[in-house]
Amino acid sequence: MKITRDEVAYVARLARLEFTEEQMALFTTQLNAILDYVDKLGEVDTTGIEPTSHAIELTNAFRDDVALPSLPVEEALANAPEREDGFFVVPRVL
Repeated sequence: MKITRDEVAYVARLARLEFTEEQMALFTTQLNAILDYVDKLGEVDTTGIEPTSHAIELTNAFRDDVALPSLPVEEALANAPEREDGFFVVPRVL
């Protein structure tokens, strides 16, 4: 699949980018090199290989979710600049 200079110009216009003729030629060449590489990847025989979401095995680095007691209301509101009836007072959002 080849990208033309007109296609690069079209995408640049959609992205509201302005390029010189030299930049346009450079990007056209670079995008074509990328697409040539992707075409090579498509030639690899992947028969019997299951799709994966990651190239290496990952484990979750998070701790188990354990319910713990909450802060007492007075302690949670101790530094609140303004409070009312056990709640934070914040500006209205309409």
